[in-house]
Amino acid sequence: MSHAAGRQSIFITGAASGMGRETARLFREQGWFIGAFDVNQAGLDALQAELGADNCMIQTLDVSDKAQFDAAVATFGAATDGRMDILFNNAGIIMRGYFDEMSFEDQLKIINVNVIGVMNGTHSALPLLKETPNALCFNTSSSSATMGMPLIAVYSASKHAVKGLTEAWSNEFKRFDIRCADALPGLIRTGMTSDEFLAKAPTKGPFRLIEAVEVAKVVWASYHNEHKLHWYIPEELAELDKAASNDPELLRDKLARNMEL
Repeated sequence: MSHAAGRQSIFITGAASGMGRETARLFREQGWFIGAFDVNQAGLDALQAELGADNCMIQTLDVSDKAQFDAAVATFGAATDGRMDILFNNAGIIMRGYFDEMSFEDQLKIINVNVIGVMNGTHSALPLLKETPNALCFNTSSSSATMGMPLIAVYSASKHAVKGLTEAWSNEFKRFDIRCADALPGLIRTGMTSDEFLAKAPTKGPFRLIEAVEVAKVVWASYHNEHKLHWYIPEELAELDKAASNDPELLRDKLARNMEL
């Protein structure tokens, strides 16, 4: 098995594609050891071939399964001598449709991956994070955590939960010298973004299409910024969050008009 050999290390869920893959690439370029975890074995194999087997470890992981997460963290810890500089809770899924037209099972799966997965990961990783000075727990939230978004209601709710957990943990974990922050991306070019959405993506404004590598850059920046809690991608989305707080009815009605609901 590959070994970190004294290098700093990052544990990435959802690493086989999109934002997770770009983060693995960026941190490898900076000399870090990568723990890449995903349900997609083929994607993990391709990533390891790119990064080099000496620079990363890969393992399939269903983040909604706590026992699997405990095992993944144990394997990672064996490769890093019990350290973890960054936990990147990035794995997530999205399904679109009216709430009443989607199956309950599909909507529960969103919660299990997007919320329970983050809780599982953080709970499992805390022993390693506690042993690592200046460790960071970094979570992927979403711009849909600024306001409840129609047609992705449960996904939006799941990302509100991630944002809330991040805020709470950022205070709770201070006693362990562990920082906590999150990314709130807008429209990112990933495998989760349908061709229909990509075709309609604006070329400017807060909901313009952003490349996944921009999220990776934010993870890197967050590790080197001890204070910042929420990272909006692009930064203009912070104004949307403020607008939702100041006048939620106005923003709700604007969403309805824009989406022709």
